[in-house]
Amino acid sequence: MTKSDLKNHDLPDTPGVYFFLDTNKAILYIGKATSLKNRVRSYFANDIKDKRSELIENMVAEAASIEVTATESVLEALILETNLIRSHKPRYNTRSKDDKSYNHLVITNEPWPRVLVVRGKDLTEQFSEKEIKYHFGPFPSGGLLREALKIVRKLFQFYDTNEPVGTEKTKLARGKVDFNRQIGLYPNHTDKAIYDRTIRHLKLFFDGKKKEIIKELTRDMHHEAKLEHFEMANKIKKQIFALEHIQDIALIKAERATVRTGRTLRIEAYDVAHMDGKDMVGVMTVVEGSEPQKDEYRKFKIKTLKDANDPAALKEVLTRRLAHPEWPFPNIIVVDGNEVQKRTAELILAEYGLLVPVVAVVKDDRHKAHHILGPEPLIEAHKLEILHANAEAHRFSITYFRQKQRKRTLQ
Repeated sequence: MTKSDLKNHDLPDTPGVYFFLDTNKAILYIGKATSLKNRVRSYFANDIKDKRSELIENMVAEAASIEVTATESVLEALILETNLIRSHKPRYNTRSKDDKSYNHLVITNEPWPRVLVVRGKDLTEQFSEKEIKYHFGPFPSGGLLREALKIVRKLFQFYDTNEPVGTEKTKLARGKVDFNRQIGLYPNHTDKAIYDRTIRHLKLFFDGKKKEIIKELTRDMHHEAKLEHFEMANKIKKQIFALEHIQDIALIKAERATVRTGRTLRIEAYDVAHMDGKDMVGVMTVVEGSEPQKDEYRKFKIKTLKDANDPAALKEVLTRRLAHPEWPFPNIIVVDGNEVQKRTAELILAEYGLLVPVVAVVKDDRHKAHHILGPEPLIEAHKLEILHANAEAHRFSITYFRQKQRKRTLQ
C-alpha cells in the first residue's frame, strides 16, 4: 500500500483495532489505537523504517487493504487486540509467538477466585490446569495491562492476594485484606453469590462482551426497583453508567508513552566486564516499557577467550543469546562501547537474519555516558530508556564480575 491508497479508507478518529490485509484478505498485522485515523496514517510516514523497523516497512508494502473495528474505549481496544492476535496469530505480529515473558491474566479456580497477572513462563509452574478458572492473554505490554486493571477494578471489585482468600496466616496479612476492603480495592461483602457474579462479569468483559453485562445489569436494576430496593437499584445504575462511559485517560497516556513503536518498547542491553582479561563475563539486561525486567536478566561466563577482547566477548554473548529463539526479541539492542562494538552486534544479527537496530553508548574517561551512536530518530525518541538499559547492564556486569573475582580469590 502507499499513502495515496488511504483515500479509499474511511478511518474514524476513535479508539479501536486495525487490520492490515494482503491481496487474499489474510491478516498480516493487528494493532490497537487511541485514534484509528492517526495511528493508521503513521504507517505511511517517509521515515517509517527509522521510527518502526524494516519489518513493518515491508508489511505496509505487502498490504493491499486496511480494515478497522471501532471500540467505545481504549481499554476495550486493548482487550480486543489481545483476543484477535491470540486467535489469528498474524505473521507480522512476530512477538505474539514469543509469549513466555508476556503477561497473562489468570482467574483462579477457588471458592473466592483471585485475579492475578502472571508471566507466561510461570503459568505452568504456579498453576495446574484445574487451578485456573479463566485465562486471558498474552498481553505484550505489562505497563498497559496494569493500567487497564486499575480501570477494571473501578468497575468490578476483585481479590488479587498472594494467597487464597481466607488462608492468611498472619495478623498483618489479614489486616492488609481488611484495609483494602475499607478503601474499596477489595469487595466489602461476604456474599459469595454476588462475588461469583462479579467474576462472571469479569470473564464477559475480557471476552469483549460488555453489552451482555449491561443487559443483565439493566434487568437486575429494574427488578430491584420493582421490589422498592431503590438504594441497590441506584448502585447498579451507577455501575451501568461506568461501563457505558469508561474513564481510561490514564490508559491513553500510558499508550502514548509506551507504544511509540506500535508495541511496548523492549530494549536489551549488553556489557562485558573483566580485569585485563581475567574473570571475563558478559550480561544482558532488559528494559520493557521503561521498566527493568530483572527476571529476564542473563549472565554469560565467557568461554572462548583468555585475553582481553571486548568485541569478541560481545560476539560470544550475542551468539549464545540468539541461540534462544524462545526469548522475546527486542526492538532495540544497546551495546557499551563505540563503533566497533556496534558493528560487531550488527554483523551477528545479520547472520541470523534479524533486523534489530543497534545503538552504542560511548563513555568518557570516567566511564560516564558521553554520546550515543545509532539512528538519530530512534535515539531522540528513546534516549532515556537507552541510557537506563545501559546503566543497568553496566551495574549488573560489574556485580557479576566481582562475584567471580571473589570466588577465584577464595579458591
